[in-house]
Order: sequence, then structure tokens, then C-alpha cells
Amino acid sequence: MTCSKVTILLLVLLISTVTIAYAANFNQDFDITWGDGRAKILNNAQLLTLSLDKASGSGFQSKNEYLFGKIDMQLKLVPGNSAGTVTAYYLSSKGGAWDEIDFEFLGNLSGDPYILHTNVFSQGKGNREQQFYLWFDPTADFHTYSILWNPQRIVFSVDGTPIREFKNMESKGIPFPKNQPMRIYSSLWNADDWATRGGLVKTDWSNAPFTASYRNFNANACTVSSGISSCSSTQSNKNAWFSEELDSTSYERLKWVQKNYMIYNYCTDIKRFPQGLPQECRMS
Repeated sequence: MTCSKVTILLLVLLISTVTIAYAANFNQDFDITWGDGRAKILNNAQLLTLSLDKASGSGFQSKNEYLFGKIDMQLKLVPGNSAGTVTAYYLSSKGGAWDEIDFEFLGNLSGDPYILHTNVFSQGKGNREQQFYLWFDPTADFHTYSILWNPQRIVFSVDGTPIREFKNMESKGIPFPKNQPMRIYSSLWNADDWATRGGLVKTDWSNAPFTASYRNFNANACTVSSGISSCSSTQSNKNAWFSEELDSTSYERLKWVQKNYMIYNYCTDIKRFPQGLPQECRMS
């Protein structure tokens, strides 16, 4: 294929992606679940904002449940002194043995970086935290936070750059989220008992209300209704994301992020696990 053809193909794919993203409608895709008016859908349902003040935070959830997919959302986080606040954006099922895939953004004092906290729960067991600084100011503009979830792996990405991969290692006895449909949830709330420097820095309510903004939601995913998936096994196999994995270039970018921006990895926390690191850490 010639360079010109490749360029055209990339432009077409980019335009298609943008079209899909902008087609999102927050009224159609989400329900505001709490906050007593602090969560708002604006701009012809193209923008959603969550606010937090001393009385309450706010949150929303997806109308659909998903079982595998590639899910993108653009977020602009609370600017200025966001210490004590947490903006959570995650997938979760229900019940005592729930599955969950987490992005959490831990606020900080003005000028100090946000911490991006990630976790994976399978059958009610989490304790798989990895934390990162970001290589940009997440409050200055919108950035895309993505979850790829297929039967082989979960990949967390930021602006298309993978930052974490959790592989399916069920064959080694490690549970993997693959049977429970999950909704998307997001909330902005006060967690100043732990969020910033272990709770040493408290929320400064003189800066309230705190606001986080969302746009360009896109779910290329299998939805589940009454136990029935929108994707048959044949359809799933035709979706590129269903078998997507990291290529060599993506792995190099992942390594770059983890080398330069990872600030906590449960797989290296020997003090936390004196009886031995979790099994998946010893295998990866």
C-alpha cells in the first residue's frame, strides 16, 4: 500500500472515530443518580458536569450494562486546589463477588500533580493498585481515558497511550472479570480522610464548588439486557477490540509510562505482602 493510501486510510479512520464520539448523547446513555442537582447535562446533551460542595458530591451511571468492549470518555478534572477530592470513573458489576475496573483521580494542592489510581477487582477481590502521575495537566483541557476489556486482557489507556495491562491468567487460578456485565459509573466526592497525602491535606471548601466535566463518550461494546448479549460469538469475533492486544510499539509506550510516571505498584510492595507477592505479580 502506498504512503498516500495509508494517509487517506488513517484520515478516514480518524474522521470515523470522531463522528462516533461526537454522536454520544448523555441523556440517551446515562442517568444522573445522585447529587440533588449538582450533576448537569448541558450543550444539547454533549457535555456532563459533576459538582461537589460541602453538602454533597454527585454521580451518574450508564443505562446499559456491558460485557466486554472498548470504552472511551474525555474528562477535564477539577482545577486549582483539588486536594481531598476524588473523581472516580469505573466499570462495576453488583453483588458480593463483584468485578470492577477503576480509574480514580486523586486531587492535590495547586501546582502539585494529580494521581491517577487504577485497580482491578475480580470476584470481589481487588488490592491490585497501580498509581501514576500524568505527563500533562489534566485540568487544562479534556483528555481521553479508555478501557479495553476483552476475554484476554484489560488495558487502561490515556490519550491512546497504554499505561497498564491486566492479562487473563485464569489458567493459573487467578480470577478474571469475564462473566458479569458491568455498568459505567462516575462520581465526584470528598475523600479528604485518605485521598491527598494519606489524609494529611484536607479539602479547602472555600474553593467549592469543585467541578469535573465529561464529553465524547464512546462505547464500542457488547451490551447485555435480560442476560442476553448484543454480540453473538460470531459478531464478537468480527470486532477488532475483541481480540486486540498490545503490539510492540504499544508495549514500548507502556514501558515508557511505567518507567517514568508510575509512582506505586502493588506488585513491588513487599512490605504490604510479607507472605509473598500476589500470584499474578510473580508470573508477569
